[in-house]
Amino acid sequence: MRLQLALNVTDLDEAVDFYTRMFGVEPAKTRPGYANFAIADPPLKLVLFEGQGEGGTINHLGVETETADEVVAAEARLTAADLETTGVDDTQCCYAEKTETWLTGPDDARWEWYVKTGDSEQFANLVVSSAGGSCCPG
Repeated sequence: MRLQLALNVTDLDEAVDFYTRMFGVEPAKTRPGYANFAIADPPLKLVLFEGQGEGGTINHLGVETETADEVVAAEARLTAADLETTGVDDTQCCYAEKTETWLTGPDDARWEWYVKTGDSEQFANLVVSSAGGSCCPG
């Protein structure tokens, strides 16, 4: 597993240049208004959204797992702890196919537990099978 940090940025090219130099790795994926980095050290999935909110703010946080079973287990643990989630959904969102669940923490901090199952050309949320969730960006 690794943590995900999704940031809103005002200038994607400038942000990609900065984070490429900061972490010493190129983005794993870039699309218009979107980039993500799969950073090994420290283990981090850094996602950049241009024009989705005020620059320099957190779009959402997440935990990227290795399997869908880990997402289902996280969902069970979260609901057993009386935390409200969206349920587990299979989605196409943010240029990826994912199995995911979402919850909202204090101060409306949005958290996503997910596994990427494939690539997609879909940016906006498309729920393939649903328990009523919603995808990034927020």
